[in-house]
Amino acid sequence: MSKSKASMRDIASAAGVSVTTVWMVIHDKPGISPQTAEKVWSAINDLDYRPRKSDNNSQLNTVGLLIEQSSIPAISDVFYGDVIRGVQSEAERLGMRVVLSVFDRNKRGFDLNGLIHDVRGVVVANDGDLPAQTVLQLTALDIPIVLIESYIAAQDFPCVLGDNFIAGYQITRHILDLGHRDIAVLKGPSKYSSLVDRLRGCMAAMAEEHLLFPPEWMPEPMSGHPIKGYVQMQEILALDRRPTAVIAISDKTAIGAMDAIREAGLRIPEDIAIGSIDNTRESQFTRPPLTTVHIPKYEIGMLAVQKLNRIIMGEDTTAFKSVVYSELIVRESCGSPGRRLENPEAPGNAG
Repeated sequence: MSKSKASMRDIASAAGVSVTTVWMVIHDKPGISPQTAEKVWSAINDLDYRPRKSDNNSQLNTVGLLIEQSSIPAISDVFYGDVIRGVQSEAERLGMRVVLSVFDRNKRGFDLNGLIHDVRGVVVANDGDLPAQTVLQLTALDIPIVLIESYIAAQDFPCVLGDNFIAGYQITRHILDLGHRDIAVLKGPSKYSSLVDRLRGCMAAMAEEHLLFPPEWMPEPMSGHPIKGYVQMQEILALDRRPTAVIAISDKTAIGAMDAIREAGLRIPEDIAIGSIDNTRESQFTRPPLTTVHIPKYEIGMLAVQKLNRIIMGEDTTAFKSVVYSELIVRESCGSPGRRLENPEAPGNAG
């Protein structure tokens, strides 16, 4: 091998470490043991490696985080807040900084070229108003990307997801195990693939019991409304027959629904049990505390940056879907396991 043509990958191979470790040693980043650093510098000297001029460019230390425009500040949002904190924490550990870009569907001419000019790669959080075409354009511009809580059918993009299907299954199975059969579900906007997967999990659990959600107990979310769950629950409560339990597709939806239930003079869980998915900070402080399924958004953000960094460093070019386990968090909003309905086989919604 010609010494003048040695690459960072060659140094990593000679030192028996990853390309990321070589980069961190060269840029004097913390977290590397003296013994490892010594092996890397020895390999650099042996191979007469000279960092490219661009290795000192600040672009090498910068990654982008692309999110959709929200009605509230992103850091305060129940989804984006934890994701951003996870992305930022791992980026700092790797010696990188994060540039946040917001996609506003109401504005024309989002400057993708401007975004990729300043970064080595991009984490795209969620789908929703971020169309698949935008992700495909990033790929066409030859910029490494990792998706968070979204995927594109028939396209092999690296992505990190919560186990949303299983989360929907878990919360529905829990409510079914408490004896409920008259169950409503508060859906989310279909533009979010994660929420669609949650609904599919809910329906799978119901199908195991040969049950279906009645259409009138599956109200559509009101577009643009800040408390969709409140409005959806009001629609259900206005019907002649009400469910004994409600599954909300997210904690945010559940909190709005709980307000509507209390306003109607009904008790939770005595009159209507309710469970949801997310395990946001707010969920443990509702009245009563909300039974929910934990989706580790902070960890998802961290894993996405780790994956993006490996792609940037040329260590990992295989696209794969990483799914992070969910966990049922039982609190008080569904009632205790010892409190079952007297007749769980009461006529309901047999399919």
